[in-house]
Amino acid sequence: MSQFLQVYTTVATREDAQAIADAVVEKRLAGCVQIVGPIRSTYWWQGTIERTEEWLCIMKSDQRLYQDLEHAVRAQHPYETPEIIAVPVVAGSQPYLQWLDQELRRS
Repeated sequence: MSQFLQVYTTVATREDAQAIADAVVEKRLAGCVQIVGPIRSTYWWQGTIERTEEWLCIMKSDQRLYQDLEHAVRAQHPYETPEIIAVPVVAGSQPYLQWLDQELRRS
């Protein structure tokens, strides 16, 4: 069985989020990308607290594809230091996980 992941990134615009979603789904690096937003982010950046409106991409993928997925996200991402975080899926609906497995690129 695959080691499924949810991979997160945030961007400043809905258009940037959609460009990332389109790129990774077309390459079959993610079976699905959900775009959530706008959200409000508060964080330290270069010694200052920043508060910005962003869009969150939640990508459904697999551990074996992570490096290629990260590379594809970075290629589309406008930020100097983008958040790209992968979280393992520890359990899930078997029909959904089977569908996800079928939609991802084979190594």
